[in-house]
Amino acid sequence: MSKASSRQFRVALIGTNSLRAQEIREQLASGLIPLKSIEFYDPGVEEEYSQLTEFQGEAKVIHHPDVYLLEGLDLVFLAADQETNLKFGQLAKDKGYRAIDLAGSFAGWPEVPAVVVGVNDRILDNKKIALAANPHPVSIIITQVLSALARLAPVLRSLAVVLQPASAYEQAGIEELAEESFTLLSSGNYERKIFPEQMAFNSFPLTEKAASAGHSLKEKQVEQEIKSILSGQNISFSLSMIQVPVFHGYSLMVYTELAENRALTEVENVFKKNRLFRYFPPNSSQLISNKLVAGENEIFVGHLRRDSDRPGSFWLWVAADNLTAGSAVNALELARKMLGLG
Repeated sequence: MSKASSRQFRVALIGTNSLRAQEIREQLASGLIPLKSIEFYDPGVEEEYSQLTEFQGEAKVIHHPDVYLLEGLDLVFLAADQETNLKFGQLAKDKGYRAIDLAGSFAGWPEVPAVVVGVNDRILDNKKIALAANPHPVSIIITQVLSALARLAPVLRSLAVVLQPASAYEQAGIEELAEESFTLLSSGNYERKIFPEQMAFNSFPLTEKAASAGHSLKEKQVEQEIKSILSGQNISFSLSMIQVPVFHGYSLMVYTELAENRALTEVENVFKKNRLFRYFPPNSSQLISNKLVAGENEIFVGHLRRDSDRPGSFWLWVAADNLTAGSAVNALELARKMLGLG
């Protein structure tokens, strides 16, 4: 056993109640990171008080985060509010720990790389990087798909229509969709707090703050993040996002144009032989759906077909749980990489 693999690590999670935090706890319980200790912190806990949680069947105390409590840690997961994440993320280098932003708090910061393991993780060979970002779920899903295809033939361009779930807005989005659905079925009235339009039994393009050319700010942020992660592959990419009335899981209709005209079977094999994916052939009796991908660690790919007008071009349907395959799985592998385990 190597010296690195025999080490045990001191890990902390800041922001214990977010959906991302709950899922990374499940991943950490798998034992893929040998833990000497794990500590839980949440800014919602008052300094003079504490709360209880559990990890691997044992009671754990949730404390209010403070700088002195992070002394001697090896790795910190940041899953709290933006102010808290920015504070403790920027302290990582000075305090000697590694940190991973799970909440998009450092999106757009050029000095904080967004990393998808297996795609652009070579950037972490620079040991001076103390803080990295786990990308948006769509960025993780799309870059894994396009990078896999690029091993078959160079990808010239790709487009994606993204169906976004309510859980993109954390627990508040889930609760609003559930309560609004119940209220409408009961012929009642409901005051919305999260979504600008009726979300239950409805769908609409993202209507958040506009960035440019009619795109929402989120669409532009995700698009730019994807281009940054794929910067060495010179792929032209764009997307549009639609808010849909489902609780969990992103679904994407993806168009991809390869530089070479490849057989359908060759494209199928890209996903059949890669452990990151679960592939469903065109004649499969099982449809890829949000229900099917819930809680799964793989990216589901299927309903593959050629574009009849362009040789080398294909359409495929992609779906993944935004909390597992779209977040926690990559975050855990990213942590292993930063700790020298990957």
